[in-house]
Amino acid sequence: MLQNHNKPLEPSDSAPVGIGYRFKHHEDLLAQKPDIGWIEVHPENYFTGGKPRHYLEKAREFYPLSLHAVGLSLGSSEEVSDHHLREMKELIDIYEPFQVSDHASWSASGNAHLNDLMPLPYTQETLETLCRNINKTQEFFGQQILVENPSTYIAFRDNEMSEQEFMNEAARKTGCGILLDINNIYVQAHNHGNNPYEYVATINPDYVGELHLAGHMEKSFEGSDQSVLIDTHGDHVRDEVWKLYEFAISKLGSRPTLIEWDSDIPELSVLVAEAHKARDEIFRQFPLSSEAKHAQEQEHATG
Repeated sequence: MLQNHNKPLEPSDSAPVGIGYRFKHHEDLLAQKPDIGWIEVHPENYFTGGKPRHYLEKAREFYPLSLHAVGLSLGSSEEVSDHHLREMKELIDIYEPFQVSDHASWSASGNAHLNDLMPLPYTQETLETLCRNINKTQEFFGQQILVENPSTYIAFRDNEMSEQEFMNEAARKTGCGILLDINNIYVQAHNHGNNPYEYVATINPDYVGELHLAGHMEKSFEGSDQSVLIDTHGDHVRDEVWKLYEFAISKLGSRPTLIEWDSDIPELSVLVAEAHKARDEIFRQFPLSSEAKHAQEQEHATG
């Protein structure tokens, strides 16, 4: 059981950007203790205990933690699994994450559990379903959760509202926050012919608790002049996504930001460099106060 955490529960103004803590970096993170603000893990990888929890406990002594789930299936017509909620609540009680999140999608139906986050039609019916499951989850955890906008490759003819309106309504109705994935916005805007800047401008800043950045790839098809962007989480953040992030920060203000990199995972130093790039953009638009600068200097001097 963790005791006497060495870091505050939330990222500080001087350390607003974190990285995903993946198995490849379990030992390197503890050995190097890089200059990052926080770490994120997928809680499903830690349900079984054992060595993964050992590394998470050690890392949590140095960094604030966010739990980013992929298995609650909040958009499913069935209620969220009580078993999944209990497993996550155990981790919440042990590691005291500053944020808990999942996605506006579904991945379970009956006994079928999919490895993908499936899209939802944006209708009043699916909104009510999503809100029901968000409410159940928040009540079980006894705290607010964040819900992430998905990356999508199809759109439904029966949509009754835009995705950004859907996300705003979910947050308004349930009190949840929005985890705004900037790469997802850019990917789906390209795939569906939408304006990503208009999307960001439509999101209510009061609802946004976190931002995500990640890489994507472009796939072209023979005989077609159109391409599809695929959210791979397997490369550097693209320049066009950095520009959208710059715009998002200008509209939303400084928000805890995460670098996601889940496939073709590079050396830890590459992720840290991406995190520093995001941090520099935040500081460019929102310079640190003299007190925060002093705290950052003291942190580096003792770290």
